[in-house]
Amino acid sequence: MLNPTFPDGAPNWVDLGTPDVDGAAAFYGGLLGWEHVPGGDEVGGYGMFTLDGHTVGGVMAVPEEQSASAWSLYFRSPDADAIARLVNQAGGRSAFEPMDVLDYGRMGGFTDPAGAYFGVWQPRQNPGLGVVQQPGSLLWAELYTPDVPAAAAFFGEVFGWKTDAMKVEGTEYVYTTVHPADTGPERSFGGLVTMGDVPAEAARGPHWMPYFQVEDVQAAVDAAKRLGGAEALPAMEVPGVGTMANVTDPFGAVFALMKPQPRQ
Repeated sequence: MLNPTFPDGAPNWVDLGTPDVDGAAAFYGGLLGWEHVPGGDEVGGYGMFTLDGHTVGGVMAVPEEQSASAWSLYFRSPDADAIARLVNQAGGRSAFEPMDVLDYGRMGGFTDPAGAYFGVWQPRQNPGLGVVQQPGSLLWAELYTPDVPAAAAFFGEVFGWKTDAMKVEGTEYVYTTVHPADTGPERSFGGLVTMGDVPAEAARGPHWMPYFQVEDVQAAVDAAKRLGGAEALPAMEVPGVGTMANVTDPFGAVFALMKPQPRQ
């Protein structure tokens, strides 16, 4: 999906905060084939990751003493300031107030009532990611939270998200998927997971995690380990969904790799 369009409330940007931009560029370049395009002084050195000339995310240096290395997800809104007001009304908090990023767009950072960080991107010259749902790009987003119904209510109030209950084939487990308002389940872009269901992620506290698509999950996990990363959750196949695994990069940022089964 090149030059994708994003409905309001869908993830349209993802970026990495890391203490070592060059080291991260080497890792993700070796793993996903990304190239690093450094940013200039006018954007504080904020750079881009690209794949075949299409933007797949951003990257910025974050001192280790300031914040842990992490991926952040941003959701599209035509009005970042209105989202800030809704976040506060719904019990969330502003990590930083909406601000203009030159002529590219307007962004804000927030936490939900449980403490999970997320961002908002109001596009202007930069509409968002240049490719999604293709190998090497953002495929899915997942929230680990202590209370799925409370998270669904919060994000429903802020973005208008709708939820669907998906029973995992061959199990009793019910997975909550989310999609933007005024769309159907076919536009689902992520899921909400109770932290206790995945102990490896519960230890990290409430957080959003991006999934990047790959052709072979186990081969990608092996490559991540060779490149200095680590396996956080072994590869597993979910019937009717696909194969996935969680990994960390050499600096501790967690993300998932997934080969999806074709949607029915």
